Amino acid sequence: MTRRTSLFWRVGAVIYTFVNVAGAVYAYAMGEAQHATVHVLLLALGASAYVIWRLISMARRPDSPPAQLPDSRLDYLQQSVDAVALEVERIGEAQRFNEKLRAQKGETPPPKKDQ
Repeated sequence: MTRRTSLFWRVGAVIYTFVNVAGAVYAYAMGEAQHATVHVLLLALGASAYVIWRLISMARRPDSPPAQLPDSRLDYLQQSVDAVALEVERIGEAQRFNEKLRAQKGETPPPKKDQ
C-alpha cells in the first residue's frame, strides 16, 4: 500500500469515527435511543474491522532478514575495535611499568578498592 492510499484510508477512518460518535451523541440528545444504538454498533463494527485488518496484515508481512552492514562500515568498525584494543594494551603496559618502578623504590602499592 502506498503512502497516499494509506493516508486516504486513515482520513476515511477518522471521518467514519467522528460521524458515528457525533451521530450517537446527537441522536441520544434528541431522544432517539435506537438511532444512537445503531451509531454505537457501527463504531464497534469499525473498530473490530480495524483490529482484524491489522492482525491479517501483520500475519502476511514476511520476516525481514537481519540487516547487513556495508563492507566499508564493517571495515571501519573493525579498525575502531582494533584501535581500542591497542589503547587498552598500552594502558596495561603503563600500569605494569609503574608497578615495576614502585617495586624498585620499595613503595607500597595503593590499596585496592572493593567493588
